[in-house]
Amino acid sequence: MHHRTVAELMTRDVVRARRDMPFKEIVKLLADNDVTAVPVVDELDRPIGVVSEADLLRKSSAQTDPSGLTPIPHLEAWERAKAEGARAEELMSAPAVCARPEWTVIEAARLMAAHNVKRLPVVDEADRLQGIVSRSDLLRIFLRRDDAIRDEITGDILRGTLGPAASEVTVEVRKGQVTLSGSVGVKILIPVIERLCRSVDGVVSVSEHIAYREDDSRGSRGGT
Repeated sequence: MHHRTVAELMTRDVVRARRDMPFKEIVKLLADNDVTAVPVVDELDRPIGVVSEADLLRKSSAQTDPSGLTPIPHLEAWERAKAEGARAEELMSAPAVCARPEWTVIEAARLMAAHNVKRLPVVDEADRLQGIVSRSDLLRIFLRRDDAIRDEITGDILRGTLGPAASEVTVEVRKGQVTLSGSVGVKILIPVIERLCRSVDGVVSVSEHIAYREDDSRGSRGGT
């Protein structure tokens, strides 16, 4: 079973900002490249943070409303420092949360969720920038064709788990939703097969209707 890696999904031609890039140049960089955030790199091209539209908008939100109708929001010290910043290293969110090219989609998604970030700079062994991977990049695995998912389940999972008896289990895939039916020799194999199917890239859900000839957990005969 082959999990797609970050290297396969990331954008390699990365727009980046140098740490001393002025505020207005960052705004222009985002607009010219139609992106909402860029990694900020040091002199060795190592990511030290990420500057996003949200970071830049603190500049506007901290300003007084000329009409006097909108109160100035309370800002923490770090938020005020960002609002008053003029260069990328003063505006960015730091440190940069980075991924490695060999990571799987699962590893990258978990890191994004843990840090509540929308994108991850991708770095090599020397921490130099190699690419960037976003939430939308990771979601591309769900664009896999149903027949490709079915072939992977049939070939890698069922044959690897059941051997010659793999033909006794039928796999149907519609819009990433997997339905398993048929029978296996022992009951304990059913949750194993289901778990492995859920781990296949592009699978949205798994529903199983598999009968068994022996309940090996109790040494009795039965079926579902």
